[in-house]
Amino acid sequence: MSHTPHELAEEFPGSVDLIHRLKLEDAHFLKLSEQYHEINRAIHRAETLVEPVSEDHEVELRRKRLALKDEIARLLKDAVT
Repeated sequence: MSHTPHELAEEFPGSVDLIHRLKLEDAHFLKLSEQYHEINRAIHRAETLVEPVSEDHEVELRRKRLALKDEIARLLKDAVT
């Protein structure tokens, strides 16, 4: 499979070390990051037609990914303040 875009390290390039630390220290953050990774991979498989899905399903996956990304961004921000 080709490079999967939108990985957390790409979305938050200045927070790679913090992401790693929070995954180790915060079970909620770890769960969110795992969910994000799972949905992001599903979107990539749909986009590359490895596992085609309906347009509605792909839109729903994108909405879920965005909600997870927003929550992760909030937790990252809270961790540095």
